[in-house]
Amino acid sequence: MTATGPATVPVTAALALGDDALVLSHRLGEWAGHAPVLEEEVALANIALDLLGQARILLSMAGDEDELAYLREERAFRNLQLVEQPNGDFAHTIARQLYFSTYQQLLYAELAAGDGPFAPLAAKAVKEVAYHRDHAEQWTRRLGDGTETSHERMRHACAALWKFTGEMFQPIEGLETDWTGLDQRWQESVADVLSRATLPLPEGPRTGAWSAGAGRQGLHTEPFGRMLAEMQHLHRSHPGASW
Repeated sequence: MTATGPATVPVTAALALGDDALVLSHRLGEWAGHAPVLEEEVALANIALDLLGQARILLSMAGDEDELAYLREERAFRNLQLVEQPNGDFAHTIARQLYFSTYQQLLYAELAAGDGPFAPLAAKAVKEVAYHRDHAEQWTRRLGDGTETSHERMRHACAALWKFTGEMFQPIEGLETDWTGLDQRWQESVADVLSRATLPLPEGPRTGAWSAGAGRQGLHTEPFGRMLAEMQHLHRSHPGASW
């Protein structure tokens, strides 16, 4: 019998998934003290903590989690451009959550069913992400099928973020999955939620104008640089400090 060791961790994939979770966690954390109602402040904080926990595990699979989070430059991050977009109003945040959490749950369900290095994390995280997705779907329906103002805000938010959704289904080195099938299931799910929310499916391209790639290639939008400076400020101001 030949002994087999632990599966080799695909570092590129660990960074991509870890950066997605880290950056979105920070964005959601920005709602602390600013959410429209107290219950949502707690809900968004809990989702942010779930994502931070995922990020810590994934980044530790690729190296030192603190160094990767706080000492890399902007071009070294491999997160989707979608997750780095500013919170905007509450509808904007919910649209971003709908798009990303639907993608993340579909992807993690596939990873959990396999035997690769991400299977244990995905099996635990998919349960958390199911709540994230349900939270986003409920709010999408409430805002879309609510007042005239909430409907228009939700419609605008979904349309504004649509161009960032195509990047989610670009193949990631080290992740073996049916990206085309994943994209199709994502589109069907999102279309169903928007239909029930009386919202139109956005039109237009689902990719930006970058010919050289996007977030997965280290090309980020302008707001990301400002967010990263804020996120890394304390660590860089006191290098080597212990707390």
